[in-house]
Amino acid sequence: MAPNVVILAAGQGKRMHSDLPKVLHALAGRPMLAHVIATARALEPARIVVVYGHGGARVKEAMQQSDLVFALQEPQLGTGHALQQAVAHLESAGSTVVLYGDVPLITAETLKALLVAAGEGVALLAAQLDDPTGYGRVLRDARGLVEGIVEERDATDSQRAIREVNTGFMVLPTARLSGWLAQLSNRNAQGEYYLTDLVAIARRDGVPVNAIVARDANETLGINSKAQLAQVERIYQARCAALLMEQGATLRDPARIDVRGNLTCGRDVQIDVNCVFEGDVTLDAGADIGPNCVLRNVRVGPDTRIEAYSHIDGAQIGSRCRIGPYARLRPGTELAEDVHIGNFVEVKASAIAAGSKANHLAYVGDSTVGRNVNVGAGTITCNYDGANKHRTIIEDDVFIGSDTQLVAPVVVRRGATIGAGSTITREAPPDQLTLTRVKQVSVASWKRPVKNANK
Repeated sequence: MAPNVVILAAGQGKRMHSDLPKVLHALAGRPMLAHVIATARALEPARIVVVYGHGGARVKEAMQQSDLVFALQEPQLGTGHALQQAVAHLESAGSTVVLYGDVPLITAETLKALLVAAGEGVALLAAQLDDPTGYGRVLRDARGLVEGIVEERDATDSQRAIREVNTGFMVLPTARLSGWLAQLSNRNAQGEYYLTDLVAIARRDGVPVNAIVARDANETLGINSKAQLAQVERIYQARCAALLMEQGATLRDPARIDVRGNLTCGRDVQIDVNCVFEGDVTLDAGADIGPNCVLRNVRVGPDTRIEAYSHIDGAQIGSRCRIGPYARLRPGTELAEDVHIGNFVEVKASAIAAGSKANHLAYVGDSTVGRNVNVGAGTITCNYDGANKHRTIIEDDVFIGSDTQLVAPVVVRRGATIGAGSTITREAPPDQLTLTRVKQVSVASWKRPVKNANK
């Protein structure tokens, strides 16, 4: 039976020292809450309820999707009180999984194991920590069964010495939640309603309480400060790097890569240091990415080389291309095979056919470029008239000399040659030289001005 999932995301996050709600701070390019929601969806739940509070309008606006239900917790009176706000939205049958919007590294595999451990009862996820400071301790009876959770503020000295801690993740029988939550008390050091008190209530009612220990304690790390956010970011990136290398990618330094979306690599892909991948990026077999590149929503074809410091956004790149260094490809760029885009060249909303090249200091925007075209250094397509964009068409086998301006809309026909320094405003005919130049003049009597010594 499909479980319910409740994500507690109402905390203020005072230690973040930020106006942004804590759960909206970015981890790997997405709000940390988005990671938790994605994990929840992997459980194929009957319902996902997000309990929000501080910055609620911003949380709802950022996360609003058709499969999410939002429940307001106002004021915030503890985790037990937070779950009370969600109960009315849950499917009554089966189990309810409790997650946390500021604990984004939890995996679906661990949660599935927790569901199995719960059966029709209660299960909690524990962790063994060398330093358990700040966590509630798991109390077990002589048989090793869970008999309760004690928060650190309420614990005795002997209880504080326990290294097995409660992570907060729980599976509970949904049908019992309303009755159990009504029995919670706030008679504790914080004056809050603790979700963990449900363990003792369940045992009193004869409901079995199981606990499993997380195989990787990092999954249970919560984020309450910018330092903790940075720590979790590196753990997340290390996970991504390990997975990429398992799939056959070569990373020059696994500690210096940032994946802020979905990165898919073919065989024998190589990635140099300090590269950032955002959105959906696919690197086909043999692609080679130089250092300090940023790729966003890109597909890179087989055996293509992206040289250092290139920025590529929303582009489709064919096989055996050579891009950069210091190249910029903007959205709508489509490069066929064997295209060369060199240093300080920018391409936007343009299709460039096979074998063409723009190797130096050029701008190609809103253009259709044919096969085997040479775009000389300093060439620009003048595509914007101040109000509207216009298209440039360059047919096959065209040679464009350096420092040429192509004023769109304009067509350069097949096999044409454009002389260096020309400004082309009308159609250039096929297989002819077209150029626009004034007559060169030398003035023999001209003298260079000399600075006045008295000034």
